[in-house]
Amino acid sequence: MAHTDHRQIEYLLYEYARRVDAGDFTGVGTMFEHGTFGTGDARLAGREIADVLRSTVILYDDGTPRTRHVTTNVAIEVDGDNATAVSYFTVLQSMPDGAIQTIVAGHYEDAFERAEHGWRFTSRIVHSNLVGDVSAHLTVNPFT
Repeated sequence: MAHTDHRQIEYLLYEYARRVDAGDFTGVGTMFEHGTFGTGDARLAGREIADVLRSTVILYDDGTPRTRHVTTNVAIEVDGDNATAVSYFTVLQSMPDGAIQTIVAGHYEDAFERAEHGWRFTSRIVHSNLVGDVSAHLTVNPFT
């Protein structure tokens, strides 16, 4: 069972990245409808996340932020019906001129609970340790 638990939790980590990169902010909000998301003390709950993403992330003609969130170094610990994970993230962005750059990198601290239909997020804390030029990604720079 632990192998399946780890796989289901990994899926959540990667599905978050896919939804953000697709500009599916409603889907991201749905993933956290039973949890919180944020940095340090600044935490959002559920659908507030979708609203903040819509108001701060720049979307391009294709409806996406032209990013790829790459999640690595995943370490998952399962303890009964609760689990935690720590993982690294790197966000790449490609502009219409074709230039690809790394705009931010850091790590996530996540918590999960087992629900009736599988695992779900209860918390995500984002630590943005390395920040580049986010001016083509965000309407405001929260890192300054």
